[in-house]
Amino acid sequence: MRISLDHLQNIPGTPQTRVAPKDKSFGDVLKETVNSTNDLQIKADQTINNYVAGNHDNLHEVMITAEEAKLSLQLLVQVRNKIIEAYQEISRMQI
Repeated sequence: MRISLDHLQNIPGTPQTRVAPKDKSFGDVLKETVNSTNDLQIKADQTINNYVAGNHDNLHEVMITAEEAKLSLQLLVQVRNKIIEAYQEISRMQI
């Protein structure tokens, strides 16, 4: 199953690097999103650890990095919830 995300290219503020090419499956897009969210979590942890160790003096950047990772994780959890909800709805359908 292929999903087209062309409509996302016209939304203001949508990063163009996150829009999937037409030839990727939903599973590929989901896997990349999970990996991206994991990378953001790791980056936030490293930034916080560097700040605590005194190697980083810009608190604003630390907070922005942590908030970006938090929002990415919240979005991923909501997508997962919608996928599970859709699966449950399909499993309740009578054939």
